Amino acid sequence: MRDLFEKIQELEDIPTYSKHEQLVQGVINAIQEKLLTKGQALPSVNNMIKEFGFARETITKAYKELKDRGIIESKNRLGYFVANESIDQTLKVALLMFGFDTFQEIFYRNFRETLGENVHLDVFFHHNNIEVFETILGHIKGKYGMYVVAPIPHPKTAALLQAIPTNKFLMFDRYEPMEGDFSYLSQEFGEATYNAFVELADAIKKFDEVIFFYEPVSAIPIEILKSFKKFCKNYQVKGTIKVNYTAGSLEKGKVYFTLDNACIVSILKDCKTKNYKLGEDFGILSHNDEPVKEILWDGITTYSVDFGEMGRKAATYVLTRKKVQEILPTVLIRRNSL
Repeated sequence: MRDLFEKIQELEDIPTYSKHEQLVQGVINAIQEKLLTKGQALPSVNNMIKEFGFARETITKAYKELKDRGIIESKNRLGYFVANESIDQTLKVALLMFGFDTFQEIFYRNFRETLGENVHLDVFFHHNNIEVFETILGHIKGKYGMYVVAPIPHPKTAALLQAIPTNKFLMFDRYEPMEGDFSYLSQEFGEATYNAFVELADAIKKFDEVIFFYEPVSAIPIEILKSFKKFCKNYQVKGTIKVNYTAGSLEKGKVYFTLDNACIVSILKDCKTKNYKLGEDFGILSHNDEPVKEILWDGITTYSVDFGEMGRKAATYVLTRKKVQEILPTVLIRRNSL
């Protein structure tokens, strides 16, 4: 029973956990990690009191909840026993995302559908704020059977994530290095961006200048900025970096590169007002594909990973616990805008 006691003790420092919740989740964690098997006896109520000093009522309440959920059973005068090792219906998953842009919604929708109805899912957003990220991780630590996390590039990130057991952790979207052998499903930004620009070089050179809208404090990966500069230098293309797009500033002979959907909408409004022709008078290149970009103005050229596939693969890992370490391919999708 020492393994079970340790699983329960792991949760005692979480201030948001009641003693009752600590006992229930500790037993579930022990079953999920195969420390308890079907038919195995649980400690008696008296032994639990002796080990933890909890009130009898707290322990009997926890055992009753586990019994009501079909996880354990009681046998007359013999005590409590593990009734079911298959506890998918009780699996709780924490999904920590950047935000809920359209491409992230595509990930979520496919992740949720693949998980199925028997998995409880809670979603949190850190908005690329390390303080929010740290607060959320502190709040949810030890409360879930699986943690699926989009990390933040920050010196604190690795230490925060290493507090999560690797068998309950999946890193997705971005890849951030940390110690240990952990699972991840990520995209790559540097080489993928450079290759997309190289493939579009002939189309880009038909225009006078490429303008990249980049905010240094935004969530845009720095690798994209570096690759943009590298391409402009290597291919002798005039490249300009601006913080944001100003309404009414659309010019002929420019290619506009942006990761911001609101920026694209503003550019297209000006296109309509000035009666310009997209793909001829000016061009647009965007990162992260989504259905609306396929139909806007007969199509916006993008380069992107398949976020639906990422969501499905992430859910498969949660359900099977089969280790995955994959950088998903980035694909250039050429459309009318460039």
